[in-house]
Amino acid sequence: MTTDTRSPGRKLAVAILVAALLAIPLFATYLLVYDRQSQSDTARAGIAQGWGGPQILAGPVLVIPYQDQATETVTEGGRPVTRARTVWKELTLAPQVADIRTALAPQTRSRSIYEAVLYEAAVTGQARFALPADIARYGVTADRLALDRAELRFGLRDARGLFGRPPSVTVDGAALALQPGKGPAETGGSGFHTFVDAATLRTRAIAATFRFDFRGNGWLGLVPQAGDTRWWVTSRWPHPSFQGGFLPVSHRIGEGFTATWRIGNLALGRALVATGDPGGTAQVGTPDRFATAVPPGEQEARVSLVSPVDLYAQVNRSVKYGFLFIGFTFAAFLMFDLIAGVRVAAAEYLLVGAGLVLFFVLLLALAEVIGFAAAYILASLAIIALNAAYSAAVLGSWRRGGFVAALLGALYGVLYILLSLEAYALLIGAGLLFAALAAIMYLTRNIDWGGARATS
Repeated sequence: MTTDTRSPGRKLAVAILVAALLAIPLFATYLLVYDRQSQSDTARAGIAQGWGGPQILAGPVLVIPYQDQATETVTEGGRPVTRARTVWKELTLAPQVADIRTALAPQTRSRSIYEAVLYEAAVTGQARFALPADIARYGVTADRLALDRAELRFGLRDARGLFGRPPSVTVDGAALALQPGKGPAETGGSGFHTFVDAATLRTRAIAATFRFDFRGNGWLGLVPQAGDTRWWVTSRWPHPSFQGGFLPVSHRIGEGFTATWRIGNLALGRALVATGDPGGTAQVGTPDRFATAVPPGEQEARVSLVSPVDLYAQVNRSVKYGFLFIGFTFAAFLMFDLIAGVRVAAAEYLLVGAGLVLFFVLLLALAEVIGFAAAYILASLAIIALNAAYSAAVLGSWRRGGFVAALLGALYGVLYILLSLEAYALLIGAGLLFAALAAIMYLTRNIDWGGARATS
């Protein structure tokens, strides 16, 4: 029988060194989760291909051509000459009021082990347009507007998603023929438009009603543009996530959800009238050189149809607690080594640690097939049984192996709670570490770590 001549300090150093080496496979597991998540995103994009991507609605807006004077300087005979010429520009008029209703019909589609949330949306609405009394403030007079050449434009981020019955647009009760493209800038020009004779705008407001159906996946956003935008969304999907720069003023979530937004142009920070060159970006009044740019998405109301559990996010978070498992388990082995006199070799630390890291790989592999909760139970039971049996052999006692099994069972239970209660994860984790440190300090209070006391 060999005698362990290592000092307690050296035993501690061995445990710490092996734990540090296990950072390599733990980090590799983290990269594996990221890779599988990327593959999942690619597969979901493939499922949704041809269906329609995440959608953004914008408009309607009324675009009216008008004539303006522009000056240009040319060189003739070696002398600069300034000339005036007539150019066409566009006045973009947002509606005074826009009421939009959207009914989302969600569905899930699968390919192999991957699943994507798709939806069909039915949009109905109406908008009222009127020329502001102070339109001259924008450098435009009503007599220069070519109202008979006006266009009513609707934006849809991915117009390929339009399906089913053809979109319908009426102005003052008259049905209009639709043309592709010319959507507002917020949808990258994607959408559709129609020609409107808006001559009646000189004396009164005009009303437009519209209806169209489209497909999309993941989320739906609306870029409000009216003086008063009201947007109602209903769906039977029970897990909505409200995002963007504007949250609903009211919502109800049960077996499905309903949500209502109401947004004014004062909150948007822009007027109802904008001017610009044809095909260019409309400009509201005089640009403010001190204005702060608004990040994309901040001028948008958005609802996402999210899955109730994002398994990759859950596994990713669990991997971050890997050192908690390794630290607690190694601390138990170290106590058996220091107090009970059971020698634990570096290779035994390494094998037990490898089993702990394998838990996260099993969790990821099983979760993709049977879901996160069931995968967590199976993976934790498998690793507890594996390490408990090995610990019983290494520590020379099934009682000690049972202690390791109980410790791991408690750790896996606490980790599941941490993953479920994200808001209190730091508090619970800090409390556990404090309790573990206090226990180790108490149990090792009489240990001579350097072996110096024995010689004194």
